[in-house]
Amino acid sequence: MGFNCGIVGLPNVGKSTLFNALTSTAAAQAANYPFCTIEPNVGRVAVPDPRLDRLVVIGKSQKEIPTQLEFVDIAGLVRGASKGEGLGNQFLANIREVDAIVHVLRCFEDGDITHVEGSVDPVRDAETIETELMLADLDSLERRVVPLEKKAKNGDKDAKAQVDVMTPLLLALREGKPARTIAFDSEEERRIVRTLGLMTTKPVVYACNVDEASAATGNAFSERVAKFAAAEGNSSVVISAAIESEVAQLASEDERREFLETLGLEETGLTRVIRAGYELLHLITFFTVGPKEARAWTLRKGCKAPQAAGVIHTDFERGFIRAETIAYDDFIACNGEAGAKEAGKMRLEGKEYVVQDGDIFHFLFNV
Repeated sequence: MGFNCGIVGLPNVGKSTLFNALTSTAAAQAANYPFCTIEPNVGRVAVPDPRLDRLVVIGKSQKEIPTQLEFVDIAGLVRGASKGEGLGNQFLANIREVDAIVHVLRCFEDGDITHVEGSVDPVRDAETIETELMLADLDSLERRVVPLEKKAKNGDKDAKAQVDVMTPLLLALREGKPARTIAFDSEEERRIVRTLGLMTTKPVVYACNVDEASAATGNAFSERVAKFAAAEGNSSVVISAAIESEVAQLASEDERREFLETLGLEETGLTRVIRAGYELLHLITFFTVGPKEARAWTLRKGCKAPQAAGVIHTDFERGFIRAETIAYDDFIACNGEAGAKEAGKMRLEGKEYVVQDGDIFHFLFNV
């Protein structure tokens, strides 16, 4: 089960520098000119989770395997992208494929790095990209709704259902509101929305790329973004791509920790971005623990035990019988599986059990 976040932003805001640091590779060419990222680069990164470290120790596991998120570095967008300006068509095609958006905003002044709009204004930049996405969504819906309306008038029930969903979305987009502002009650309506591939339904986190001196506390630019994001119902994180690039080059965890401490930082900005992306997608983590490995697995919030089993292997879901389940806190308090069993903390859960974040599973199945 793959989940990915697209890293977007105007040219020269630090997208590719952030991506390079995020994946600790030089896969994305970071340079001071627009469109240096031509093809979307993809990197998978571990989701930091100190719980897994403790499970490895208690379970005496030989190997630790964290859960991962995929990040996609997408070509820079400019004003007019919805009409094909710059690399607009490519940008829009790539962003339709991701599950969520990490929108990098330039929140620092630097005369040596040109800004495509001529000045630094992160809220304006956020609105520029949001506007381009809304215009592209509006164009997409307007082209599709006309033939569907004709079919609906002729009694086509599927077409009518689609038109009923499209109508409030079109109204919102024409008023300059993203599609995510429209909530639908039924699962069928939400399913139709997903089939439309609208970019402004995707959740957004704003990554405020600040100078090194502002990495710990943020600055006036990032404060404006935080207010803007809160008003939208989105979130924001402060990050210094320059610092993250330096941290990524350090060889050991101890060196990274010491370097961060000298800057007054407890964790990297990348950790906050990864965590925000994970929360943005409404994901939770469950674990499997054994002598060979302790492993974290990713699942959408609200999924049931058979779906969790299916993340490990499709046969597990197909032949699901039950799940031996221990809550993380109980596993730690009882010093492992044996202690949890003795204390009566292991539960047998069936097909209707809704997985909780931190659950430790052993699945029983038969195929």
